Amino acid sequence: MYFRTVFVFGTLRNHWKKSTVAACALSYGGHWLYGKHCDNLLRKEACLVAREYGRQQISPQEQLRKATVILNPAACSGKANTLFEKNAAPILHLAGVEVTLVKTDYEGQAKKLMELMEQTDMLIVAGGDGTLQEVITGLLRRADQESFSKTPIGFIPLGSHNSLSKSLHILSDNQVKHITSATLSILQGETVPLDVLQIKGEKDQPVFALIGLRWGAFRDVAATIKKYWYLGPLKTKAAHWFSTLREWPQVREASVSYLAPTLRPPDLPEQKPQRPHLMYRIAHRLKNYWYPPIPAEEPERWNERMLSTLELSIHTQNKNPRTDDSLLVCVEPDSFSVGEFITVGKSLKLEASACQLNLPEEGAGFYNIDNEEYEAMSVEVKLLPRKLHFFCSAERREQLLTQVQ
Repeated sequence: MYFRTVFVFGTLRNHWKKSTVAACALSYGGHWLYGKHCDNLLRKEACLVAREYGRQQISPQEQLRKATVILNPAACSGKANTLFEKNAAPILHLAGVEVTLVKTDYEGQAKKLMELMEQTDMLIVAGGDGTLQEVITGLLRRADQESFSKTPIGFIPLGSHNSLSKSLHILSDNQVKHITSATLSILQGETVPLDVLQIKGEKDQPVFALIGLRWGAFRDVAATIKKYWYLGPLKTKAAHWFSTLREWPQVREASVSYLAPTLRPPDLPEQKPQRPHLMYRIAHRLKNYWYPPIPAEEPERWNERMLSTLELSIHTQNKNPRTDDSLLVCVEPDSFSVGEFITVGKSLKLEASACQLNLPEEGAGFYNIDNEEYEAMSVEVKLLPRKLHFFCSAERREQLLTQVQ
């Protein structure tokens, strides 16, 4: 035994390069297998929870819950379909949900699908920011959007950018846990109302957003960061530095008109008012016929500001509970030095209920609306407070209620 041990260590020392490579390969392989094992345990745990929902008894007259899933297979570099089938679909089926799966084939198709979609118990978006933005735009462009917008919406984060997850779920570094937790939150049934931005140009149909609009130098740099992937953790600072070499200062001129925010009315249960007596209704109609009421309309007080800025963004406050209905206009100062631009500085913030953004006709560049690129133009941005209801995890909803208190 002694001589065998000496022989093994001697061989490892004489072939130390091969031994090092083999040790690294075995360590990496072991770590990868352990990660797969942990992912399988997470899936099993989530399926066991979903099975309990599926075992709940329903009355003979009650129907199964119907869910329409809008899935973008191209999300997450083409991995979204596999991620959905392995992590989300089994949970929905075990819970007894009748799933109608609709896959998109090209960019913009989700908008058209929403115009034709029939009423369902719940709508589930499986994709990233782009898929979600297309779905809500198509939904709110419908003629019956007032009734259809009451349908609860679930979001399963499968994209490269999943900005809304911060408002709905407790974030996790593990992708499998993130997806399974988001799917289970749909089964729990807890919902939270979210604000929507209506962004309308002079000619085009309105576009709707849950996160916001971004325009300026920081947006342009963010679009080029992936080109410097080979620089690893330095790629963000490198993209900002190379941008200053091409052009400096990168100041944009614009004007913003905005309305002051309005107080949020209390959440009261919907109660059908009692119908007045017949004689009262007849007298009331005759009075309105002979003396029609004149509505007292107060003129809207628009505040206007001329801006010289590196970056301007208009976004919702869905991540921050508050007592008023407002959107947030953030303006980066135009006095940044190159160093401050690279490290990202502080901004001026304005709260408003609506705003008009007027840009120069030429050279305005591009917007980012919920991380999707649009040609920049003068637009009117209007807040639709608590327009849509999204499924939210119980833990995240409790956090939001605690912050409000």
